[in-house]
Amino acid sequence: MVSYRNAAVNYRTTDVYGAIEDADGHALVALLYERLGEDLYAARHALEAGDIAGKCKALRHALDVLDVLRAGLDFERGGEIAANLDALYDYMQRRLVFANVENCRPPIDEVAGLLAQIRSAWAALDRRTVAVGP
Repeated sequence: MVSYRNAAVNYRTTDVYGAIEDADGHALVALLYERLGEDLYAARHALEAGDIAGKCKALRHALDVLDVLRAGLDFERGGEIAANLDALYDYMQRRLVFANVENCRPPIDEVAGLLAQIRSAWAALDRRTVAVGP
């Protein structure tokens, strides 16, 4: 489903958290989801405060995290699930770009809602059922 070795390399480049070397694939994705949530929270509050630069920075980082999540998908092993996640991550990115260009909160809230559902499903997965890449 997800190629975690590639995701780990990409994750380090986003400067999100240290100590991911020891994280298994399941924990790594959970960390990415956590950081994405933090970025969305920061973007909403920056937008409300009129901090356009802060909003842009938070949304740019959220887009980077989504890029990392997409890059880590293993389409060979993940099949339809990986394809569905790729489409969802793409949709989330497009909504965040719209929010950034239009300076509006509803698309950020929409993405945050989608993220909450994904995070919940991911947390419910048994780590042993998650396909780990090479």
